[in-house]
Amino acid sequence: METVPVAAARSRMAVVRAYVALTKPRIIELLLVTTIPAMLLADRSVPSLWLMAVVLLGGALAAGAANALNCYIDRDIDQLMRRTSRRPLPAHTVSDRSALVFGLVLAVVSTALMAVFTNLLATALTVAAIVYYDVIYTMWLKRTTPQNTVWGGACGSAPVLIGWAAVTGSLSWQAWLMFAIVFFWQPPHFYALAIKFKDDYARAGIPMLPVVASLRRVGVESVIYAWLTLITSVALWFTGMTYLYGAIAVVTSALFVLEAHRMLGRIRRNEQVKPMRLFHWSTSYLTILFVTIAIDALIQS
Repeated sequence: METVPVAAARSRMAVVRAYVALTKPRIIELLLVTTIPAMLLADRSVPSLWLMAVVLLGGALAAGAANALNCYIDRDIDQLMRRTSRRPLPAHTVSDRSALVFGLVLAVVSTALMAVFTNLLATALTVAAIVYYDVIYTMWLKRTTPQNTVWGGACGSAPVLIGWAAVTGSLSWQAWLMFAIVFFWQPPHFYALAIKFKDDYARAGIPMLPVVASLRRVGVESVIYAWLTLITSVALWFTGMTYLYGAIAVVTSALFVLEAHRMLGRIRRNEQVKPMRLFHWSTSYLTILFVTIAIDALIQS
């Protein structure tokens, strides 16, 4: 039998894990992958390590705040979906009130960090990203329109602008092009996941595109947005990037487009859709592309 101290320690660790789960750390990791390359390119060298640390911490806390508040707002539908039924609120590991307070505290701390150590623009963009994700996307778009994935993409693209603004205090065409890359990348990335969990979203009454439209339309939109991702990725090449970036952007973007076409082809042939192939490659694609942006910036420094 476990001793009382051991049982208590395990209980405390379970609570800590539940609070961490509220922040959706896997999503945070993907968001931060785009932040550092944006800062390196904005500086054309290596910015202050202190500034990068603050922006990474502030960005992680802001994303964690947005995700925790999302869990609070979506607690009614999360319990209806198999994919989300084990999250802390449906599983009653954390109380609703505690999750709300946790999210608000993270939001205040992240805003304070950015305000004290960066600048007004980066701070304003951080606050806007939290508000947009929880109020505009979670409370409105997600529940009312199948275009929720498209317009919700502004939140996932915000870290690029925040990182750039933290370094320069302004935004340039390069910053907006990187924003556009992530913005256009998100629909094919998330549509693939929404196809896999279509029944879950339907059960919860969420009008994700695969729930309210034919698979063929989802496949066509995935192809369109994959092509737009390719176009913006290549367009960034012509803003002063090296041939290294250009070559990798062309090849990886072409593979992304190819995978979207392959999914559409399987849909048209009434074959097994296998959407997670596109999902997993899309994650690898974005990581490779932004790591290349970072390398490119260091080469030019």
